[in-house]
Amino acid sequence: MRTPFIRGRRPTAEHLPGDPGDPGQPVGGSPRRFGGPGPGRARRQRGGALLLGVAMVATVGLTACGSDDDGGDTATPNAAASFAPGTTMAKLHDAGKITIGTKFDQNLFGLKNLSGKPEGFDVEIAEIVTDALGIPRDKVNFVETVSANREPFIQQGRVNMVVATYTINDKRKKVVDFAGPYYVAGQSIMVAKNNTDITGKDSLAGKKVCSVSGSTPAENIRKVAPAAQLVLFDVYSKCADALKNKQVDAVTTDNVILLGLIDKDPDAFKLVGGTFTKEPYGIGIKKGDTAFRTFINDTLEASYKDGRWAKAFSSTVGKVEPTTPTPPPVDRYTS
Repeated sequence: MRTPFIRGRRPTAEHLPGDPGDPGQPVGGSPRRFGGPGPGRARRQRGGALLLGVAMVATVGLTACGSDDDGGDTATPNAAASFAPGTTMAKLHDAGKITIGTKFDQNLFGLKNLSGKPEGFDVEIAEIVTDALGIPRDKVNFVETVSANREPFIQQGRVNMVVATYTINDKRKKVVDFAGPYYVAGQSIMVAKNNTDITGKDSLAGKKVCSVSGSTPAENIRKVAPAAQLVLFDVYSKCADALKNKQVDAVTTDNVILLGLIDKDPDAFKLVGGTFTKEPYGIGIKKGDTAFRTFINDTLEASYKDGRWAKAFSSTVGKVEPTTPTPPPVDRYTS
């Protein structure tokens, strides 16, 4: 039986904790506890990074796990992790806390649960990184980021990183850096369950199609269906409500996001037309922080090898997509 996902009340950007500050330091807000599944066994890995020509070696302690009586695993952040002085990793580890931007309304990736805590694949990926930094789970502060404010929040130092179904593209790479990708989705179209008029992107002419402001899918649909009437909201849950209320004819975004919406209301919606793009999801960080990006990439690759990535997928997206894909290779781009 599926666990129901209920969307909690979302705070507005004006009420986010903390002010813009040093991007290497965690920002304000009361920390909350966010649990999640961890690895199956203890590991410690060494990662390295080059910053301004200086070799900096950091101990990337990933996680240690203990098994509960019921066979479950409990993640343990690596408190013994150590990093080169002056790096973002060292600052975060020494501060013992971190602020992460994620979405609060996307089932399977980032959704507030009944306790008011976000859960999903993006949250699990973020915690793989924070465990490697040695930051306790109760010191990981998640704040809501919507598609339109992900770059500003990184640039302003409101968050230390963003993990929020964040497609890596050249336009965004001009203002922020990305680690990853850690997943590759594809854009698709969702319609009402009884709809027979729309069969894919080529049948959207004259139709009201909903997406989200500042998102890659909104830009894509303008190109592939220029005759469609684009309707924009700030979050996809509002698009789903508009579709259910017959205010729009279709919703478009990444297939796994749409699957999450369908999972919440399977009798109301369906996907049509397959996928027509590739959307590599990455972790957004401050532009130019090469050492931090290298550290996150090393951590992601370690999670691919030891099974933590697969476990995070199967416990979240795997609820609607039973086949666990092969993790994508990280892109260690240089510009």
